[in-house]
Parts: sequence; structure tokens; C-alpha cells
Amino acid sequence: MKKYFTTFGQTLDFMLKRSNFYVCGCMICFLLTGFTFKGEEKEARVKRVIDGDTFVIENGTSKGEKVRLIGVDAPETRRTARKEIGYYGQEAKQYLTAMLNGKSVKLVFDVGKRDRYGRLLAYVYIGKKFVNRDLVEQGYAVSYTLAPNVQYADLFVKLERQARQEKRGLWK
Repeated sequence: MKKYFTTFGQTLDFMLKRSNFYVCGCMICFLLTGFTFKGEEKEARVKRVIDGDTFVIENGTSKGEKVRLIGVDAPETRRTARKEIGYYGQEAKQYLTAMLNGKSVKLVFDVGKRDRYGRLLAYVYIGKKFVNRDLVEQGYAVSYTLAPNVQYADLFVKLERQARQEKRGLWK
């Protein structure tokens, strides 16, 4: 014979186990979506350009906040402990400076919003001009894919290949 009635303790125990499952599921969903910034946008004014793929935006402090362009890597403009000055580095910095300095830009974020150095990671637009794309297309930077920010990885690889074939920028 089937038992249709349970004690209050058994019912409460069943409900707690079931609610723990739902709470854990909700927490996992929150954590997975809570760290995703894909598509989030921010308007900012460029304070200064550091090199061909990094610049500083105004954020109310005297120092500003560094922004690193996603998906591209421009040659270095100064020697550091880990890197030497790169061929075409100054040209890439001058090109980006002419394009961005003092202008208002739109930053669009992908999955990861910051890198290990604390810099904002963004796709950058001036009006309809896609800055990241332009740098690779004109040969001032190469494609540089680092997960999880891979939205335009295939495009950047294709543009780099074209710039190399047509001997633009650093491929001269």
C-alpha cells in the first residue's frame, strides 16, 4: 500500500532540498550573466593616446582611465623590460592620435571588460568609424585574439591578410 501522507519534517526536508537546487541554479545563472558585458556601451572623451592600441579617457580623475583596443596589437612605441620598440610603432601611435585625441568616442564592450592590468577592453567607434577595424585594415596593427573577447576575430584576421597582401602600413 502506497503512503500518501508524510510528516511535516519530511515535507519540509523535501522543500529545502528542492529550493536549494533552484537557489544554486539561479546563483550560477547570475554569475554567468553578471560577468558578461557584451554589447554594453559607454561614451567617453579621449584625453591622450599612449600608443597604437591604448589610450586614456577622461573619468573625473587627473590620471584618467586606460582603454585597450580589443582584437588588435600595434607595435610598441617604447622599450620596456619585456618588449623592444617595434617597427612602425611611432606611425601607429601618430595615426591613432590624429584619429582620437580630444574626441568623443563610443566604447563597446565584449564578454570581458578588463584585462589583467586593469585597463578597459573595448571596441571603439568615432561616429560610424570602427577604430579597431581601421587600424588593422590600414596596416597599423595586427590581429590579436584573446578569449573571451573574440567577436570580430575572424574579421581582423581577414583584414590583416589583405593589408599584408596589399603592403599597407607596417607591411610595406
